[in-house]
Amino acid sequence: MHEYIPTADAAVKWGVSQRRVNALCQQDRIPGAIKIGRDWSIPANAEKPKDPRYDNKDNSTNKTTPPPAQSGPHVEDYSDKDKLSKPFKALIGNQALFYQLLESHPTPLQVFSPDGTCIFINRVFAEMTGDIGRNVVGKYNLKEDPVCLEIMGQELMDRMFCGEVCSLSGFPVPIQDTFDKGFIDKKPWEAATMDIFSLPMWDGDIFVCTISFFTVKMIYEGRADISKAQEYIETHWFEDFDLDKAAQSINLSRHHFTRVFKEISGDTPVRYYKKIKIKKIQEKLFDGNLNVEQAFAACGVEYRSAYLRLFKELTGKTPTEFRKYNNIK
Repeated sequence: MHEYIPTADAAVKWGVSQRRVNALCQQDRIPGAIKIGRDWSIPANAEKPKDPRYDNKDNSTNKTTPPPAQSGPHVEDYSDKDKLSKPFKALIGNQALFYQLLESHPTPLQVFSPDGTCIFINRVFAEMTGDIGRNVVGKYNLKEDPVCLEIMGQELMDRMFCGEVCSLSGFPVPIQDTFDKGFIDKKPWEAATMDIFSLPMWDGDIFVCTISFFTVKMIYEGRADISKAQEYIETHWFEDFDLDKAAQSINLSRHHFTRVFKEISGDTPVRYYKKIKIKKIQEKLFDGNLNVEQAFAACGVEYRSAYLRLFKELTGKTPTEFRKYNNIK
């Protein structure tokens, strides 16, 4: 069975932006990529598609992929191998332009000094977090935050502030803790999950700062209990859907639960459950050892059922067409 990773992980793996990975998925240039709702999932072993701009050129200089950034200050100069290096180096040499780039970056980011203090946030981060951004710069220290330390772990925290490239998937933003500490008077949202990619910046042999880029995976702007209910449904995806149990997981009546769940998520609870089922069926269809009926059965549903119609509705293909499209035999 194929393992899948989100586009954010693929972006880190290939050294490109998440927007670029999404574009490649939409262009059908990543074999096996599947789309559930608005999100893409990519086979973990998928290779980075070649850039067509170099198809008709001597791209011998592109055959050697630079290794990941090292934990120490020495990083080899690839300016003769990568055409993007020279202008980027010139940009880094101009501090004003460099911070202008950070400010206009399309995703939220924070810059931390080596001692862990937040020293910069960009416009997107400020707009997304409201008062948090205004109150944390120069005041908040990540290394001294016990909640974040527990979530991230001491090893990752140490690596991040020793000048290593680091990433963390599914970081649950401790918004309640931020509120309790008095950094904000009002929470901008109830809960959020993000992927984090931290890039160290060196000046010669001096570690200057680390830039943390955030990819928002999920934001719950309304009620935190609906987040808990979604987690319950996702955890019990293999079982038959039980509306009463789902409602009881957050102590609501089934009628009130259904109404509030749809207001927050856009789907009824049962529709949300069925979408999870379809995602699991897609994953099973990538297993060449299973035929289509077995893939459905492995997810606890019959092939000749309403799920067959729903599969085509959500994916635009029948299970057989889906397999053929993804070259699964």
